[in-house]
Amino acid sequence: MSKSPDRRGDRWMVRHRLWIAFTLAMAAIAAVAFALAADVGRSRAVTTMRSRAADAGTLALAILRGELEKQRALPVILARDPDVRSALRGGDKHALDQKLEAIAGETRAAVIYVLGKDGVAIAASNWREPTSFVGNDYAFRDYFSGAVAGGTAEQFALGTVSNRPGLYITNRVDDAGDPLGVVVVKVEFDQVEADWWALGGQTYVVDQRGVVLLSTIADWRFQTEVALAPQTAAEIRQSLQFGAAPLTLLPLRRDGEVVRSAGAATGAHVAARSPIPTTDWQLEVLMPVDTAIRDDQARLQTLAALMLMPGAALGAFALRRRQVNRARFMVEAQAKAELERRVAERTVALAGANDRLVEEMAERARAQERLSDAREELAKANRLATLGQVTAGVAHEINQPLAAMRTYAENARTLLGRADAAGADGALVKIVGLTERIGAITDTLRGFARRGGGAHAPVDLREAIEGALMILDAALRQAGITPNLPALAEPIFVLARPVELEQVLVNLMRNAIEAMAELRDGRTPRLTIDVATQGEQVEIAIIDHGPGLEDDALAALFAPFRTTKARGLGLGLVISHDIVTSFGGTLSATSRPGEGCTFTIRLKRAA
Repeated sequence: MSKSPDRRGDRWMVRHRLWIAFTLAMAAIAAVAFALAADVGRSRAVTTMRSRAADAGTLALAILRGELEKQRALPVILARDPDVRSALRGGDKHALDQKLEAIAGETRAAVIYVLGKDGVAIAASNWREPTSFVGNDYAFRDYFSGAVAGGTAEQFALGTVSNRPGLYITNRVDDAGDPLGVVVVKVEFDQVEADWWALGGQTYVVDQRGVVLLSTIADWRFQTEVALAPQTAAEIRQSLQFGAAPLTLLPLRRDGEVVRSAGAATGAHVAARSPIPTTDWQLEVLMPVDTAIRDDQARLQTLAALMLMPGAALGAFALRRRQVNRARFMVEAQAKAELERRVAERTVALAGANDRLVEEMAERARAQERLSDAREELAKANRLATLGQVTAGVAHEINQPLAAMRTYAENARTLLGRADAAGADGALVKIVGLTERIGAITDTLRGFARRGGGAHAPVDLREAIEGALMILDAALRQAGITPNLPALAEPIFVLARPVELEQVLVNLMRNAIEAMAELRDGRTPRLTIDVATQGEQVEIAIIDHGPGLEDDALAALFAPFRTTKARGLGLGLVISHDIVTSFGGTLSATSRPGEGCTFTIRLKRAA
């Protein structure tokens, strides 16, 4: 009895120690995870900002190079300008002042001026201003001596008159090999620095000595990255290149991959440096990284905490479950039994679904069989309809040459009665030609029924039109129509089949003749055949002056068995449309009610 409280106390101590050990372990894991997250967050932020700095450096470099290349061309062009040469020889200098003023305004150059051989400015774009360069001596400037010696020179310096920094670009003016003077263009970079500011971070440019020439922070201008040798600093001050600038060190300290700054850009930055082509300058972009580091560290530490919390909860749960192992085993046994029951129910459900699927597949097979039967019946009906259309077309197409044959036969009999053997023989020859044409039409329509045809070949339009007019000769004379034919300066060939093309022309001309026979207003019937070429296309237009068609009749013009004639079959235009389409062309119609119709055949032109 006396040992029972001790045992309960021992068990309580064991459980208490387990929870203390678990808590200490989780605290150690959290500390390590937070330290790793902070280190990874810092590395990620530095990498990201370095990439942004590189991108901004590329854009900043492009902006600077664009301005440099634009302004470098200006002194080269002005060195060849006749007005500049004239002024250097003693000509009108005021006119040159005005010209330089206009050019500076258009090119956004800070100032443009011309120096004589002695280095004295004879003309300048700022001649109106109190700080005009005219009359000032710039022989001491390196950009003048460099241009005289080498033809061209560039120097970044502080203006002795304007007290504004800029790049001086010079080009020597020669006259038959002798120097006349020097053209100077000063470029100021205020807009460039403003554009850099929009990129974010801080951007600056240093020369080969480490002196800052351009910067988005004005206080950094003419400071140095490294301490200059006393002699170098003295030479710079003596040349007045940077005026009285103290040439102090930049407030930057490089700490590994991070640059720390004081003053106007306090904080940590990552840098991206790149050389500026065609110069001895270097461009560097500093992107602030403090905020990015804090954000990435906070984000990763939060993520680590979120990942550790489930782990801690699972650990605590596992620790707690050790005290209820037997209960857990019972729960698992019950869960296993429940799972087996659900599996059995699911198996039964899947078996029923499988039976339904088999029945649906059988029903689909039966539906597919019915669909195949319906398709076969539809194909049979379609073949019968096509056969009826072609049969009707044969009768329609042969009636035209038969009518012409009858006319020529009657003419032959009349001519024989007059003992005009030559005339009768000519009529009989035409009848023979028409019988051959009937055979050709029959063969053509038989081919149409088979949905086939011979190869396309070049067809002379003149011969096709004349052949169609021969068939319609009697009908034209009976209607009192003299066709207006195209005046073809040279033969025109199209890709078609000769007999089928004539067949189309006969159909369209016959329709025009019959349409004009319905005129009741006293107008003279006119039939016009026009031929025009448009690149690789040839258009044949059949134009009548009949009553025309209404919009609804025009819309159904090429539908089978649709006709406005009392005795028509409604197949002529359908067959004609199919024939032209088989040539790779088109057949279309336009109409003006009361004025007539125009049918246009478009075919490919053949060589």
